[in-house]
Amino acid sequence: MKALSRRIDLGARLTSKHLIAHPTEEPIRRKRSTLADVAKLAGVSAVTVSRALRHPRMVSSALRARIDAAVSELAYVPDVAASRLASARTHAIGVIVSSLTNGVFADYLRALHDTLLPAGFQVVVFSSRYSADEEEKVIATLLGQHPEAIIIAGIDQTPHGRRLLERSGVPVIQTFELTDDPIDINVGLSQRQAGYAATQYLIDRGHRRIGYTAARLDARAHARMEGYNRAMADARLPTDGLVATTPRPSSVSAGGELIGAILDRRSDLEALFCCDDNLALGALFECQRRDIAVPDQISIIGFNDLEFAACAHPPISSVATPRYEMGRLAAEIVMKIIEIGERPADRRIDVGFTISERGSTMPVARPQARRALSE
Repeated sequence: MKALSRRIDLGARLTSKHLIAHPTEEPIRRKRSTLADVAKLAGVSAVTVSRALRHPRMVSSALRARIDAAVSELAYVPDVAASRLASARTHAIGVIVSSLTNGVFADYLRALHDTLLPAGFQVVVFSSRYSADEEEKVIATLLGQHPEAIIIAGIDQTPHGRRLLERSGVPVIQTFELTDDPIDINVGLSQRQAGYAATQYLIDRGHRRIGYTAARLDARAHARMEGYNRAMADARLPTDGLVATTPRPSSVSAGGELIGAILDRRSDLEALFCCDDNLALGALFECQRRDIAVPDQISIIGFNDLEFAACAHPPISSVATPRYEMGRLAAEIVMKIIEIGERPADRRIDVGFTISERGSTMPVARPQARRALSE
């Protein structure tokens, strides 16, 4: 009890002595630095500071260094709202992607930032969470902020969402997929053709019993499956029992479950095309758990060619999509339209794709290994 009493007394002393401010003490008031403060410290006019911040290339490197030093010392932050009112411009580029956590969009967003930020634009990113209705709401919200352009992942907007973009009066770049009827400008690749090519790649290596797995089943996943079905039909190969999908988000664990579902039906599976690299990695792990040798007994190819695909054991073959290049092109087109009014001659730009061939796919079929699996 004495120890407890001492602690209570100490707490009371701390409260009264240290935690209650002295009535005569004035709170410290910090004033936000202004453009005029920066100009005064740098020894130039406010107009020069404004020009240096907006268009750094318009002033000498020495002057820019003086202004940058003043900005840093004063911790000056430009008043964006005032700037927008004065110039009637927002310098904001709206970007809508399907997810902020899916690694597929990392290189794409990095390219947009790498290209737009040095030119004085701000990148405002929204996620549609793979929902067409959510995307429609995001479009309306974004347009309410008066962006100077909108870059959007996908071509399958709702009729109302499309109408909003068409009547927005700003450049609109649809990316990641190709369409014959773009809202404005389209920079992407044919997901359907890429799915066809991945399947044909396996067929060309002698495989006949080729499976397909997909998760989430968004428009791009459906397009890749259409490519798979077309390639199998053109080769007159059956797909019965060889397709497994789930509406759940893509994950490594889902990849293991999906190939497991196929193997439980078709022990003669020879090769697998996975809609993305997460599923491919999960399929590889499931094969290893079942003591199925990859690629000796089953070949696996993924999609998007994320970094970890090359680091797996064996490394996973994958359809490489040029996401950084796609983002860079979209950003450059937007800047040219805004700054000089120059639009591309072709409204539909195909960035293409390639197949990164690695150790998870076999150059030729090995019938003896296939028989060993079925046994």
